[in-house]
Amino acid sequence: MKSPQTFTYLFLQNSQDFASSNAMTQQLQDEFDSSVENAEAWMKAIQERLSINDNTKGPRSALEARLRETEKIRALEPEGSLKIDSILVKADAALRSISEDKKHEILSKLKDIKALWEETAIYITHCHSRIEWVWLHWNEYLKAQDEFYTWIHNMSVTLEPDIELQLGLKEKQWQLSHAQVLLNDVLNQSVLLERLLEEAASLFSRIGDSSVDEDVQKKMKVEYEKIREQAENRVNLLKKITKEHEQYSANVGQFQSWLNGVTERLNSCIGEATESSAEDKLKALKEIAKNIRSGGKKLDQLEDECTNVIENTSPLGAERMKDELEMLRKALEKLKLLHSEEEKRLLKIQESESAYESQARQLEADIKVLRKYLQKLENHLEPGEGEKTEDEFVTLWRKCNATRAALAAEESNVERLKAQLKELLQFSQDVHPHTESVVSAIQQYQSVRGKTSKMSTDTETELRRLFQNPLLDFERWKPSVQMLLETPEPALTHIEAALAESSRFKEKFMTLQLKKDLLNNVLGEEKAKTFLQEVAEASKKREIIHESLMQSKRTIQHFDAGFAPLQKKLSAIRAKLDLEKELKPDLLGKKTQLQRLQMIQDDLAELVTQMEEVEKLVQSNTTHKHEMNQLSSDSQALKIALKMMIQQSEERIQKHCAYKDKLSDLQQWIKLTTDTFEPYQGAEGDQNNEGQVADLKRWLAELPDKEMQLCLVKASGKLVMENSSPEETAHVQAELDQLEESWRQLKKMETRVLKTWQLSKPVIDSKKKIEFVDRRWISGPVFHHSDVDPNHKQERIEEGQHTSSHLKLLHEFEEWLQGEKKKLTKILDVPSSSTEEIKTRKSKLEELQSRVPDGQRLFEDLLHNQPLTEYSEDLEDLRYQWMLYKSILKESMSTLSPGTSEEPDRFRKKRLRNSPGLSLKDLGVKCLK
Repeated sequence: MKSPQTFTYLFLQNSQDFASSNAMTQQLQDEFDSSVENAEAWMKAIQERLSINDNTKGPRSALEARLRETEKIRALEPEGSLKIDSILVKADAALRSISEDKKHEILSKLKDIKALWEETAIYITHCHSRIEWVWLHWNEYLKAQDEFYTWIHNMSVTLEPDIELQLGLKEKQWQLSHAQVLLNDVLNQSVLLERLLEEAASLFSRIGDSSVDEDVQKKMKVEYEKIREQAENRVNLLKKITKEHEQYSANVGQFQSWLNGVTERLNSCIGEATESSAEDKLKALKEIAKNIRSGGKKLDQLEDECTNVIENTSPLGAERMKDELEMLRKALEKLKLLHSEEEKRLLKIQESESAYESQARQLEADIKVLRKYLQKLENHLEPGEGEKTEDEFVTLWRKCNATRAALAAEESNVERLKAQLKELLQFSQDVHPHTESVVSAIQQYQSVRGKTSKMSTDTETELRRLFQNPLLDFERWKPSVQMLLETPEPALTHIEAALAESSRFKEKFMTLQLKKDLLNNVLGEEKAKTFLQEVAEASKKREIIHESLMQSKRTIQHFDAGFAPLQKKLSAIRAKLDLEKELKPDLLGKKTQLQRLQMIQDDLAELVTQMEEVEKLVQSNTTHKHEMNQLSSDSQALKIALKMMIQQSEERIQKHCAYKDKLSDLQQWIKLTTDTFEPYQGAEGDQNNEGQVADLKRWLAELPDKEMQLCLVKASGKLVMENSSPEETAHVQAELDQLEESWRQLKKMETRVLKTWQLSKPVIDSKKKIEFVDRRWISGPVFHHSDVDPNHKQERIEEGQHTSSHLKLLHEFEEWLQGEKKKLTKILDVPSSSTEEIKTRKSKLEELQSRVPDGQRLFEDLLHNQPLTEYSEDLEDLRYQWMLYKSILKESMSTLSPGTSEEPDRFRKKRLRNSPGLSLKDLGVKCLK
């Protein structure tokens, strides 16, 4: 048992360690704050330089100077990145050593300095890019301006000479085409000018220099407009000249074509072999005379046009145009003379034929009009093919009445045709063809009148039948509906069909009542009145039947609206339950399956409540009551099956959890025991080292009980495999095989340790074992009766002196080990990426390795001075720390790879050492986890 002085010494030692750690933490935090302040001052200085140069106004020399300055600032950007990297390194070191409540402050500063650097880097890039873009933009603008003024000069030289007079139309068209090419070049240049002006305005808004101000822009625009106006005036003038000549040439060609056509027509009238009458020839000559007069006017217009065209034509071309016009005038005069002679000859022949032809034409024209009208009336009466609706019969009946009235009006025209034929018989010419035409027209009139009368009678008969059909159909329909209503349990589809038919009868009756005028015309007023009374009585009967059908439909729908969802929901719950019958592959799947089954149980309970509400509505209907009873029976069977599945699922989960807990406990014990036996396998047994012998005996004493626990784990695994899927069964079997293999290895290790240390295999009663563990590992060191015996007082004093010496050695070794661990942690925390850094790390690790033999001698001395009658938990913890330190140092020597150390996590066992009630076994289990 430790003395009060011992605990006081430990407290002071821990306080000194804590103060040293705080000093180092404060130094790291001060270095981080200093680097942040330096970087922030450097960034603000850069931003101030950028704000001074962040301006594009002024002449080119000033802009160039600012461009050079921003290039210098941009070159400093890598320096800023190095500062940020340095801050990150120092922040990482500080964060590793400070407490959790101070980390937020460092992270906040780190976030702010990162944001400031990002803002500064963006400002550097944007400022330099903006000034550089304006500088390049200005250079391109000046180059384009020089090219524009060169084009202005060349175009002015081209457009300056006057227009030359050309020989004919083709030459003028060539001249116009060339001018249009020049104008297109000028117009295309406007796009470049607009771009140039936009660039100048953009530059002026950025630099404000007078070389690109509005006066310069207006000057360029004025010079371009001058060139464009010259090109357009030249093209417009040439277009006018060319158009005038084209129009003149077209008019000359048209006049020549017209002259040839009139000459040809006149020759056809003069020839003796023509079959045309004298009257036709005279008409043709009159038309020709009109054309000749208009041709003289056209020729005069051509002469006026020729005068205007000659003004813009060369002298030789003007002479040719005058000769062409003179030839056309001579041809026109010759045509006039021929026409006058032929007209006089034909007037003598015309007078003898005019009277007969006039009357005959009038008769044929009247016959043609009558026959055409009769044909139109007959076509209008065409009834068409197939069965007709009521509306079609009404339309046909009205057509017949209108046709009869029209035929009565045409009877006077037939009599007039007969009178005209009698007058024509007075002439000597043959009138037989005209007689046949009159007779044929009269026969057609009689035929159409008879057809109209017959069709009108047939249509009226059919309409009477159609009007009576709805009433007859209704009388035939009523008995079937009465039978449907008297049925105890009618089908909903039959009710809905009857309602639809009732609605159709309603529509038909309303339509008949709206056709009062039509009924009066077809049936007569008395019959129509009686018919409408019958329709009104049928409508009242239909309304009574319709209301009865609606009442029956509402009764059926109320049950269907409640029963169908319940049936559908029960089927859905049964389908969900069927899906949950398959075995799940793991514990999580089994727990999830149990949750789903409980949710299904809630759904089924809700369904039962809803079924009880619907059952109250079907007490009077035997069919519906039977259906509800069947549904209730199905739900009760489903409830029983669901309850059994939930019980089975809970049992499977309980067995699986028990298996997992037992397996985990045994695996952890085997791992810790294996790690404990490992140092004793190769060492020679020292029977005088009672502390080591006691440790071995204590661990070996637990093996028989754990072998019993192994059997329990395997039995639990078999139970789990019986209720698991094939995948989970294979997984559990693999776990059991691995556990069996670990146990065999442990038993082999036990045999080697017993042989090496010459110990006997323990067989300890389980109850005694539990008492030993409770007393030794939980309550603390064992007290003997000799401790309170007065005869042993001197022996206890000597033992206390020995214990004090042992504690002193223990604390000395612990301090030495903590110093070595800090050095190793510091070495591993420094990244090593280059060859030189790897060599440096290797030399430092070799220096630590050279001191390991000295540490081993100190630890052996500590073991030899341990009191034989006392078990030291601190010593066991220190043994573990010493083994862990050697392992990490060996691993670091073998790898020498870049990266950060895991040392703080591996050395965290020290923080658990002073916790009350924790043994080396507890610490080992926590390390494994």
